[in-house]
Amino acid sequence: MNGTPAARRSGRPASGEPVLARAFRLLGAFDRAGEALSLATLARRAGLPKSSTLRLASQLVEEGALERSEDGAYVVGLRLLEVAALAPRGHGLRSAALPHLEDLHQVTRQHVLLAVRDDDQAVLVERLSALDATPVRHRVGGRLPLGATGVGLALLAFAPAGLQEAVIASAPGDAAARRRVRQLVASVRTQGVVSVTTANPVADGPAWITTVAAPILLNRVDAVGAISLVSPTRGALVGQRLALRTTSMAIARAYAASASRGARP
Repeated sequence: MNGTPAARRSGRPASGEPVLARAFRLLGAFDRAGEALSLATLARRAGLPKSSTLRLASQLVEEGALERSEDGAYVVGLRLLEVAALAPRGHGLRSAALPHLEDLHQVTRQHVLLAVRDDDQAVLVERLSALDATPVRHRVGGRLPLGATGVGLALLAFAPAGLQEAVIASAPGDAAARRRVRQLVASVRTQGVVSVTTANPVADGPAWITTVAAPILLNRVDAVGAISLVSPTRGALVGQRLALRTTSMAIARAYAASASRGARP
């Protein structure tokens, strides 16, 4: 799991680690929708001893943050969904964006994604997909790297300069690969859209997928989110770039209008 602290060799958490931090380590151990984890797996992924895991997991079950299946495995509870739905940066933007995302989805019949930035990662807050769309691993609530994904690059282009440099400097590959990331970031700022073609990591999918993404901008500089279209092509079509740019601007206008009416959470 990204960002999960490693356990000490003794198997015990770091001395003085707050209980809340350990509880979030348990919740962060889940990385797929509907995933069920045994106590042993939950403890191993969180880097906590089984005794601590059992105690904290039992408390989380009582609060509805976790649930237990018939075989005793732990699953994410509905209480987390209820709380997460109130997140203003995700829910408010999603409400404004959804009609436009649905239009884009109906036309393309491919994956349409909506994401917001959380520090050096993009968090997916909505995904619309047709049943016959290209297989992908993206899921709502999942995190994507800023420097290696379409929505990530669209958000990175309008992130603070220090964060931009840190992400580019840590990008995988050689100096040429990092220059490429810098060029893509620059193109987002000048063209308002970016396209990235990569080998498809899903074995039963097409060999290549192309992501076209655009930032959702307020006042031309504040990226409140980003949208992307994922399709089974090797290269972006001109129409896709235009559609993403047009949709992102429509979402920005809708979001700004909701804010002016005081509807923004």
